[in-house]
Amino acid sequence: MKVTVFPGPLKGAVTILPSKSQLHRLLICAALADGETVLRSAPTEAEDVSATIACLTALGAEITWHDALPPVGGGVPDAPHSGFRIRPIDRTALPAHAVLPCHESGATFRFMLPLVCALGVSGEFHMTGRLPQRPLAPLDAELETHGITLTRPKPNILRTEGRLQAGEYTLPGNVSSQYITGLLLALPLLAEDSTLTVKGAVESADYVRMTLEAAAAFGYAPALDKNCYHIRGGKPYRSPGTAEAEGDWSNAAFWLCAGAMPGGDMGVSGLNPNSTQGDSQIVSVLKRMGAGITWMEDTIVSVEDTRRAVEIDATAIPDLIPVLSAVAAISPGHTAIINAARLRIKESDRLASTAQTLNALGAKVTEKPDGLTIEGVPRLTGGTVDAWGDHRIAMMAAIASTACEEPVTITGAEAVRKSYPQFWEEVARLGKEVHLVEAV
Repeated sequence: MKVTVFPGPLKGAVTILPSKSQLHRLLICAALADGETVLRSAPTEAEDVSATIACLTALGAEITWHDALPPVGGGVPDAPHSGFRIRPIDRTALPAHAVLPCHESGATFRFMLPLVCALGVSGEFHMTGRLPQRPLAPLDAELETHGITLTRPKPNILRTEGRLQAGEYTLPGNVSSQYITGLLLALPLLAEDSTLTVKGAVESADYVRMTLEAAAAFGYAPALDKNCYHIRGGKPYRSPGTAEAEGDWSNAAFWLCAGAMPGGDMGVSGLNPNSTQGDSQIVSVLKRMGAGITWMEDTIVSVEDTRRAVEIDATAIPDLIPVLSAVAAISPGHTAIINAARLRIKESDRLASTAQTLNALGAKVTEKPDGLTIEGVPRLTGGTVDAWGDHRIAMMAAIASTACEEPVTITGAEAVRKSYPQFWEEVARLGKEVHLVEAV
């Protein structure tokens, strides 16, 4: 798909999609629970969420979408809510073998891998895009040390054999927090107790907190002693009956950054101001960069005010770096993005893709081994760029177009389907001229 976005500001209001990070976790906990769960959620067609649902269904869960949810146990709902109804996996009737279509969702793959191993199901994980090349160490070594055999019959397929054994697990904190989440979700399914020691500071620690928050809603709370989680085995997840997914701060960041661009004025509703989502830090970062950010009842409003260069530490907010770089590209002075080496192992090498995309649009971005330096310019020029197969790069280019003198054409624009399928329709609704050409 090729999309051309014409210059001009974004103005208006958006009700944000549900957090896919939270949906992954809540869907998994519900699928492991001791009874049915109603999961209230705004509608979403994000491919990553669909991948997790497909994998849980392959293990025997029944997950159905309802525009008006029936309450658990029957009766009349107190108010109409959309969302999912989840009938959990029957652990007495597990399949001997399951094919798990993870597509390009790193969260799906890294969460489901320990889970399938803990259930003792022979798994065949299918991956697309860059996911087969993204690292799995040292999680793979921990699984193999505890009774699992992993093989790769093809580059895009990982097979598992065996049943995960309880014991002492160790992970470094400076690897993907998704490895920690995967083990935290899987280890209580084992018959005996286990420990998970995390050495050093945890990168993206807010995502681990999100995992613990979701697990606690389903009655599971591992004890934490310094850097060691003590996890009771044989303790099933308990359904709370009803759970609810928050709005997605990661996707909201694009609209809030659009509000900070020339002529911008954006309101976003559906967000929890007290969320554990790490990307809620977008508010404090944009304020430091000079944007006008205010809460008006249940809506957060972002408007153009001043712009200034700052230092941005990517350690806890790697997914925000592309769109923040677009704002920095037109902010006077020198912005430094630091501690961002992990962006090289995302859906694209996001340090390279961010720098090259913005430079193609007239920015002055210098790529460094673990970060970016950005010299602000008054305006961007526009031009043609590729999405690099990365949803966040495609959306970043659209936000950058608000500061361009000429249109921005984005090839591979279908990448947004991974997290925000309605993105281009929303851009058009908010006042931008958008020309879309589907691939033949």
